[in-house]
Amino acid sequence: MSLPLEIAIAATGARLHDAAAAPERVRATTDTRTLEAGDTFVALHGERFDGHDFVAEAARRGAAMLVVDRPDRAVAGVATAIVADTKAAYMALAGAARALFRGRVVAITGSAGKTTTKELLAALLVAKYGERVAATPENENNEIGVSKLLLAAANESNDVVIAELGARRFGDIAALVEIVRPQLGILTNVGEAHLEIMGSRRRLEETKWSLFALGARAILNARDEVSRRRAGSLAHPPVWFAGDLNAIEHPSGLEPLIAFDGATRLVRRDRGATIEYEVDVRLPGLHNRANLAAAVAGALELGVAVDEIVRRIPCARLPHGRYDRIALAGGVALIYDAYNANASGTIAALDAFAAETAGRRIAVLAGMAELGEESAALHERVGEHAAGSVDLLLLVQGEHAGDLASGAERGGLGTERIVRIETNADAARWLREHARPDDVVLLKGSRKYKLEEIVEELRS
Repeated sequence: MSLPLEIAIAATGARLHDAAAAPERVRATTDTRTLEAGDTFVALHGERFDGHDFVAEAARRGAAMLVVDRPDRAVAGVATAIVADTKAAYMALAGAARALFRGRVVAITGSAGKTTTKELLAALLVAKYGERVAATPENENNEIGVSKLLLAAANESNDVVIAELGARRFGDIAALVEIVRPQLGILTNVGEAHLEIMGSRRRLEETKWSLFALGARAILNARDEVSRRRAGSLAHPPVWFAGDLNAIEHPSGLEPLIAFDGATRLVRRDRGATIEYEVDVRLPGLHNRANLAAAVAGALELGVAVDEIVRRIPCARLPHGRYDRIALAGGVALIYDAYNANASGTIAALDAFAAETAGRRIAVLAGMAELGEESAALHERVGEHAAGSVDLLLLVQGEHAGDLASGAERGGLGTERIVRIETNADAARWLREHARPDDVVLLKGSRKYKLEEIVEELRS
C-alpha cells in the first residue's frame, strides 16, 4: 500500500531533505533487487548487513526517496527522509498502512503450529475471498516480515490479511500487535520455545498473551493451560478449539467450541447446542488436527460457510518441513519434520510417528535450541516419550544427546536400541546400511542441526 507523503513523514518523525524532489506517495521497499522506479528505499541494517551501502544503487534504479538514519549517506538530488532508526521507521510506515486498510486482519502466534495454522486458514478462506487474502510468506514473522506484509496489502486487492507473529525476545509480540492491530487473534499454544532468551515461563506467557492487548477477538486452544487460566481476563469471551474433543479436561463452559472427534467428525458447540459434520481429515497427528481446528474457527469467524469448510478439509496440506513424507529407494519412508523443534512439538511429532504402520519406526533426534535452564530436563522428557514411540533411536551428537539417551533409557528403551551418531553424514550412512524395506524414519530437531543434510545425502 502506498502512503501519502505527509502521513509517512508524520508516522516516522522524519526530517525531509530535498523535499521538492519527494514523491506525493510513498511505496516502501528494503531490497534494491526488486525496487521499481518511484519506490522509497528504506535502508535497514543489522549485524551482517547495512542497507546504507545500497542507497546509491537504489538511486540509480529510480528510487524517489531514501529513508536513512545516517545523514551522511544521502544522495544529492534524491529526497531523503532522515530518521532515528530505519527499522523503527519501517514498522511505523507499516502501522500507517494498516490504519488505512479497510479489510479484516488476523494475527496468529504460539510456541508451535503458527505457520501451519496460517497456511490452513489461508486455504480455507479462499472459499469466500478467493485471491483477496494476503498472508505472511513462509515464516517471515519478525518485525521486518510483518511490516513487509502490511505494506504490501492494499484495499484494491485484499479483503483479509493474515499476519503470523513470531517472538524470540520478551515483548516482541506487543511491538508487532501495535502495528498489526488485529481484529482476530489465534493463539495456538504457550509452550517452551525460546525459553533461554525469554528468561522465564512467565515472561514467555506475557509475551504470547499480548496478542490480545488491543482487544482482538481470541481463538484459544482448549487444551492449553495458559489460555484456560487467562481467558477470563479478555474483554470478550473467546472461541475455543481442540484437535481431540475427548481429550478436553473439564469442557464445561468452553463455548463456542470447534473440535474434531477423530478424523471423521467436526463438532461445533455454541449456546448449549451441538452440531456435528462428517469430515475427512488427512493430516497426520493430533497436533495438526488442532491446528486445523484453529483454522476452521478462524474461517467461521471470517464468514466462510461451514459447508465450504467441510468440503475443503480433505485438501488440507502441511507447509514444507512439517511431517514431509519422502519415499526412498528400497521401500524406506522418510519423514522430515525438522523445520524447527521444541519439547511439546517434538512430543507431538513422536505421537504422530507412533501411529505409523511400519516394519520398524526409527527416530533420528537432534537437539532442541534455546530452552535455557530447563533444556536438560526437557530433552530428558522428550527422550522418555520417544521410548514408547520408536523401535530404534538415533541420536545426533550435541550437548543434549546424553539427556535424550537418559530419558529414553528411563522410559524403558534398551541401550541396544539407542545409537549414537556423530554427524548427519554418519546418520545417513547408518540408515543406508541398516534401514530395511517398510521401515519408517523420522527426522526431528532444531534448525541449527541441519537435519535436511540427511535427506540430501540419502537422496543423492
